[in-house]
Parts: sequence; C-alpha cells; structure tokens
Amino acid sequence: MFTGIIETLGQVSAREQESANTHFKIASPLSHELKVDQSVSHNGVCLTVVKIEDGAYWVTAIHETLQKSNLGRLKTGDKVNIERCMLNNGRFDGHIVQGHVDQVGTVKAIAEDSGSWLFDFEYDAAQGNVTVEKGSIAVNGVSLTCYNNEEGRFRVAIIPYTHEHTNFHQLKVGDTVNLEFDIIGKYVKRLLKN
Repeated sequence: MFTGIIETLGQVSAREQESANTHFKIASPLSHELKVDQSVSHNGVCLTVVKIEDGAYWVTAIHETLQKSNLGRLKTGDKVNIERCMLNNGRFDGHIVQGHVDQVGTVKAIAEDSGSWLFDFEYDAAQGNVTVEKGSIAVNGVSLTCYNNEEGRFRVAIIPYTHEHTNFHQLKVGDTVNLEFDIIGKYVKRLLKN
C-alpha cells in the first residue's frame, strides 16, 4: 500500500521487451536502499524490483499493466514518480493508494495560477469510475484533491513543490496519465449498485 506522497523521481535508463512483458531499468537515488522482491510505485503502478545494479534497478510490467497504464509509452530518459510502500509505523500523509491503476486519463489543460498550476484531466466515464468534489485521486501516483468535477473530467491544483519534485513539470496537454480513483469511493459505488 502507498500514500501518494512521491519520494523521488526515477529515470528510465533502459527498456527491454520479452514476449508481452517489458522490463524497465530505473536509475534512482533510492536504488541502493531497495531490495529484490520489494514493491515500488512507478507513476502510481505497483511493480516488483527484480534486480539491482549500478545505481539502478529493474522492474517488469506485464501486458495487462502496459495496456491499462501509461508505462507502455515510457521511453529511455523519461522521468517517473517513485514511492516505496508505506511503513506501518509512519504518518499517513496522503490517502490510501493501492498502486492498482484503474484507467488512464488525458491532460486537457494546464494553467499557471498565482505561482501554482491548475491541471484539467479527462477520462472515459463509461468505465464506471467517479470522482467526488474535494475527494482524493492519484494521478501518476501523486495523491491529490480533485475539484470542478464533471462526468469524465476533474481539476487539480499543484503547488510549486509538487510541480518541481514530481513529473508534473514535464506534462503537456495531450499527455496520458495513470489514474487510481479513491478506494473508499469505489466500494461505496459498488455497495450502492448492489
């Protein structure tokens, strides 16, 4: 389990295809602290460390993960948001993030707003996911509060620290992002549906 508070940025230094799977080599300042078999969130996707070498580590994404997230679009040199799983004795600074991306969304607009940034996102509402006004959402693994919600759309405000220390600073209109909707909202929706 994760909290959506990004620890650092990693950089894709290599990618290798093996059948339907893709292996990613990630250079990260946390590499020396990781161990094989550890779960690490990459743009909000929980992946297992399979090898550690030379200030970097390897993870593998299966076909389904590549289809449901933006990881399949990653190129060598791209930055990814990195978060290790939550310690059970730590502060819960974000919200409950499982590392299971529900679907991708698209950046529809970016505007600077008095030193912060406003990002508008759009997603396919036909997949059944919903946002709640002032509710939590993970965008590329970052725990955020959404507002100006409409069906298939929402906005988030990004403070300068988050903009600089996550890959939000490299997002452009039209880019694809990973969305994990709030777990509590998903359970409530399922209970109401039944």
